[in-house]
Amino acid sequence: MPSQDERVLLLRLAGPLQSWGERTPFNRRETRAEPTKSGVVGLLAAAAGKRREDPLGDLLGLRMGVRVDQEGTLLRDYHTVSDYRDRPLLRVGVSAKGTQLPTSPAKRTHITYRFYLQDAVFVAAIAGPEEILSSLAHAVTHPAFPLALGRRSCTPTQPVLLGMRTGSLIEALTEEPWHAGGAARRAFARERGRLARIDRPVTVEDPAGDDVVNDEPVSFDPLDRRYTTRRVRHTYVSIPTNYRDPITRNDDDQGGHDPFALLGW
Repeated sequence: MPSQDERVLLLRLAGPLQSWGERTPFNRRETRAEPTKSGVVGLLAAAAGKRREDPLGDLLGLRMGVRVDQEGTLLRDYHTVSDYRDRPLLRVGVSAKGTQLPTSPAKRTHITYRFYLQDAVFVAAIAGPEEILSSLAHAVTHPAFPLALGRRSCTPTQPVLLGMRTGSLIEALTEEPWHAGGAARRAFARERGRLARIDRPVTVEDPAGDDVVNDEPVSFDPLDRRYTTRRVRHTYVSIPTNYRDPITRNDDDQGGHDPFALLGW
């Protein structure tokens, strides 16, 4: 049970692109199907004005849950890397002296891939002391550094802040209405009708959880980047759809990204 001074901060994580990487191989930057805790804590740290070298402090003790409101689709972005001076690229490893050597035979172009989620919508719930969460809620709406959905190039649509709630992570994620975009809501209504509630997948931190993920941040310092593991539980919650009458082409409850709105689509 949450303590009396504990609250839950709800964030809406939506945008044209998101990328929540857990591993970063040299030539392949993947994304998980839902936000990582390290990514969300990084967003909050940026909002609060923490630099990468700064200790995370009170952010270390927060707990997180995520609800998938709109899965989105996977995008693979193709890149090539080369030296602008037309020099051979360097090897990944280093020599005994700690220096990188040119590739042999000489390699001047390297292929790399970046993966993103397109048009996904998540609700992230952060549990912790009320005083800390109140400060973070203000920071999210007055960020010291730009907010990003995993990778720096992935900017969020508004609103990010949904507010503070009481109760547990599961209770907050169950009571919060559906935040899928207007197109997804219209498609759902056409296929299944305007149901009062729908089931959505959630992942919450749980010491007794049967899954372990390695996305608990310890330090974001580029010279001392460290993570540890946490236990999570995967389940489903029944949430209110909160449909409005009538459903229109601009029926996006949160005023999110709709590139066709100006065209009257």
